[in-house]
Amino acid sequence: MCPTFGLDEVVPIIYARFKFWMGRARKKWVQLPLRPRTWGGAREGAGRKKSDRAGVPHRPRAKVKKKTALHVTVRLVREVRSLRRFKLAPAMRRAFAATKRKDGFRLCQFSIQRDHLHLACEADSNEGLSRGMQGLAIRMARALNRLWRRVGNVFADRYHDRILQSPREVWNALRYVLCNVHKHGAWTSRTRHDPFSSAPWFEGWRGAQPKPEQPSPAARARAWLLRTGWSFHGLIDIDATPVLALPRTQ
Repeated sequence: MCPTFGLDEVVPIIYARFKFWMGRARKKWVQLPLRPRTWGGAREGAGRKKSDRAGVPHRPRAKVKKKTALHVTVRLVREVRSLRRFKLAPAMRRAFAATKRKDGFRLCQFSIQRDHLHLACEADSNEGLSRGMQGLAIRMARALNRLWRRVGNVFADRYHDRILQSPREVWNALRYVLCNVHKHGAWTSRTRHDPFSSAPWFEGWRGAQPKPEQPSPAARARAWLLRTGWSFHGLIDIDATPVLALPRTQ
């Protein structure tokens, strides 16, 4: 037969066992050390991966208002080949033509260098500029990767933009964009336009120049500065070697 216990005998036993296990739990409880986090935060290798040619700081951009004239520079990654190849020119012109006029963005002039692009454009807002440049980058990357039979990034990092505020600044920027090939020595002719730019369609050259029969891959400017204001400082020589002027200081 099983032994029987009274309530006055069972309660002390249960209480003793309870104190025993509680004391044991307190003795085994140890403060865990704080472990360093292995994700996020400021550490080596953290953040979005950038190209080795990335040089545009991630800072808030200047305020872009309606019909703002800008000089934009876009760099390419080192892995891609030179853009100044005649077999690439048709695809790049199609990309320029498809994105030359978007909501709040107009691509007015361009020049293609070996590893970067120079653009003279207009924007009505920061959002319009961002969307226009994003659309251009996507179309060009797809077209070039298709021709090169590769995958991956084509443009190195954020584009660099500079707001043009006066006719003199626009005149200097147009000469810099359209004659940039002379600065790099990639086009030696002093009487013919650079075929890797919108120079053949530009109407501000000094002296009459024959225009191509095909439509321009660039859009017509709407802002006074890029349309006619810059011409107050004279027409542009086709053989000019540009030097980018510094922006005005307030």
